[in-house]
Amino acid sequence: MKKLLTVLTALVLVASASAQTVWTPDLGNGQYKNPVLYADYSDPDVIRVGDDYWLTASSFNCAPGLPILHSTDLVNWDIVNYVFLNQPPYDWFNEPRHGDGVWAPSIRFHDDWFYVYWGDPDRGVMMSKTQDPRGKWSEPILVKAAKGIIDTSPLWDEDGKAYLVHGWAGSRAGFKSVLSVSEMSPDGERLIGPDVMIFDGHGEHPTIEGPKFYKRNGWYYVFAPAGGVKTGWQVVLRSRSPFGPYEIKTVLEQGSTEIPGPHQGGWVEDVKGDCWFMHFVDMYAYGRVCHLQPMKWTEDDWCTMGVDYDGNGIGEPVLMHKKPASRLRSAVRTPADSDEFDSRELGLQWQWHANPQLHWGFTFPSAGIFRMYCRKVDGLYPNLSGNGNLLLQKVNAPDYTVTTKLTFHPAYEGDRAGLIMMGHDYATIGLKYQKGKITIEQGRCMDAMRKGNPEEVLATLPYQEHGAAVDVYLRCRIEQEWKKGEQPRMFCRFSYSTDGKRFKELGEQFEAQAGHWIGAKIGLYVDAEIHKNDGGWADIDWFRVSAK
Repeated sequence: MKKLLTVLTALVLVASASAQTVWTPDLGNGQYKNPVLYADYSDPDVIRVGDDYWLTASSFNCAPGLPILHSTDLVNWDIVNYVFLNQPPYDWFNEPRHGDGVWAPSIRFHDDWFYVYWGDPDRGVMMSKTQDPRGKWSEPILVKAAKGIIDTSPLWDEDGKAYLVHGWAGSRAGFKSVLSVSEMSPDGERLIGPDVMIFDGHGEHPTIEGPKFYKRNGWYYVFAPAGGVKTGWQVVLRSRSPFGPYEIKTVLEQGSTEIPGPHQGGWVEDVKGDCWFMHFVDMYAYGRVCHLQPMKWTEDDWCTMGVDYDGNGIGEPVLMHKKPASRLRSAVRTPADSDEFDSRELGLQWQWHANPQLHWGFTFPSAGIFRMYCRKVDGLYPNLSGNGNLLLQKVNAPDYTVTTKLTFHPAYEGDRAGLIMMGHDYATIGLKYQKGKITIEQGRCMDAMRKGNPEEVLATLPYQEHGAAVDVYLRCRIEQEWKKGEQPRMFCRFSYSTDGKRFKELGEQFEAQAGHWIGAKIGLYVDAEIHKNDGGWADIDWFRVSAK
C-alpha cells in the first residue's frame, strides 16, 4: 500500500511538472522524477570530480560524437561539449553508417586527466583524453585493434597497474554474453598481455554486456546488465583479483514496477558519500532514456540499487526520490533543444547522420539564420536515410510540439526542404519545387534503412504559383501512447502555416520508430534531385520546442 501511494503521488507531481515544461525532472521540492534525462543518451556513464558530475553516452554514427553533459546534482543536466566533431576513420564515417561507431563509452578521471574509452565494433578499443571536459579533447587513438570488442571500461589500481574490461558484439566476434579483462599500460594508451575471460553469461545471465570496472574495500567490481536491453536486469560481479574468479549477484530488476529492463550505466558517489546508479531504460521510439537510482552498500560488501520492495535482496527502480546531496545550488536545467540560430556555432543539441561537411550549411549570425544547401546525395539508400546532411536532435519528452520557420530558395527541379522525424521509418513535411511552382507535401518512408524503400507522398497542395523564395512555418506535434503491458508508442501529426498563427494539418498521423540503436530524431532536411553548382537553399530562421 505504501508503495502504491508513493507511485500515485509521483504521478501527480510528474503530471503537474510536465504541464509547465517539456520535461523537467527536478520537482522543485527536494525530489526528482525519473527519467532524469528524457532523451536518447544510450549507455550512460558518469563520474564526479569535486562538485561536478560529467556524463557521456553512445553516439554510434552521429556527429559530433560522444556528448559530454555536466551537472552539479545528477538531476539537472546541460550538454556542454563533444569528444570529437568528426569520427575516425573519416572517409568511412563521412557517409551514414547506421549503428556503427561509438558503442557504450566510459568516462574516468585519473592523474588530472579525463579519459573516455569506447569500443568501435569494427576496429577495436578507442580512447580520447583532456584536462578540461569543456575544452578540446585529444585526437582519438586506437588502444587495441580487434573486431568485436565493445563496451570498454578502464580501472587504474593503487599499485600503478591498469586494466580494462569489455564485452563482445556477437555480430562481429561471432559470440557474445562474455566479459573479458586485459591489463593496460599505465598511460592508458595500449592493452598489454592476453585477453582473459572473466565471466560467461550463457545460461542464467545471457547477453551480459556493458561492463563498468570499479574497486572498493579491496574488491574488484564489474557492474553489468544481462538478459537483453528491453527486458533485462543489472548484476554485479566481484573478485579479489581483476582476473577472477568472480562471484555474481543480481542487484536491480523490473520487479513489480512499470520500468522495464533497467540496463547499463554507472555508479557514482555524491558529495556526502551517498551512492547512485545512472542507467538507461529502452523506450523504443523515444530511445534509451536515463534513470537515476539510489544505491546502498551492505555490510558484506554487496550493493543494492533502487528500493527492495519485496525484501528478496534485489532492488526495483524508483519513479521518484529525494535528490542527491550537492554543495552547489543548481538551477533547473535541461539539455538544449530550441535554437534561434543567432550564434557563430550550432547549438550542441544538433547532430548530423555522418561527419559534417563544409558544403552542407553555414551559420549566418548577422542574419540570425542557419543556411542549408540543396544537395543531391548518391548514398547507400534511395531515400533520406542515405543523407548525412540531416540536421537532427533527440526527442526529449513524451508529449511536446516542435515548430520551425524557414525560407525556401529553390533553384532546380526537385529542390526541397522541411521538417523530418527520422528513424527506421520516417516522415516529412516540407516545400518542394516542381514544374516552376512550389508545393507543400507530407510524405513518409517505411523500412527506409532495413529495406531501402522509396518515399511515398501522402498529401500535396499548391503553396506558391512561382518558384521565388517563400516563407513557411512547419510543425510536428508529438504525443505518447503507453498502455499497461505494452511498449510506449510515439505518434506525430504534421501541420503548416503561412503566417505562424493559423496551422493546418497535412497528411496522416505517423507512428515514429527508433533508428538503428538510437531513438527517433527530429530536425531538418534539405535535398535535391539535380546536382549543379549554385543550387537552392533553405534559411532556417528558428527551431522552437514547446509543451503545447
